[in-house]
Amino acid sequence: MTLTAHEISDKIDRICEKYPHDESSLIEVLHDISAEFRWLPADALRHASEILGVPLAKVYAVATFYKGFSLEPRGEKIIRVCKGTACHVRGADRNIDELKRLIGVEPGETTDDLKFTLEVVNCVGACAMAPVVVVNDKYYRNASPNTMKSIITGEEIDESDEGGDD
Repeated sequence: MTLTAHEISDKIDRICEKYPHDESSLIEVLHDISAEFRWLPADALRHASEILGVPLAKVYAVATFYKGFSLEPRGEKIIRVCKGTACHVRGADRNIDELKRLIGVEPGETTDDLKFTLEVVNCVGACAMAPVVVVNDKYYRNASPNTMKSIITGEEIDESDEGGDD
């Protein structure tokens, strides 16, 4: 569903009313905008800039500095495949290939229906569970191509069945 500029402005008004209208609130406001939309729409940034009295260039500087913010639409499920050394040697590439096949996007892209965003990350700090895939805030240990199918279809994954050769 695409929102009009007026609808976006109304949402930003509600977000900004919780904070002081100055630069000290910028990061919190950006976090709330990101939580509301799963990305930072240009209309939202412009309106927040006006309300907070922060130059739009400064808003964009902050929005692009932090990796947690995105200026592009993101999927409902953000799938992060770890490519750290432990995950790499234990099959991360197979998981990436399976995800690319299943959802039809390359790492760094989002599906047209905004259901999935695929990312490859250097390390998630869970080497003992390698290979690891993180979907939003849920970690999948010993992830395999079959795990990728379950993630995409929304099937529950029996932890005792995770991993193994596929």
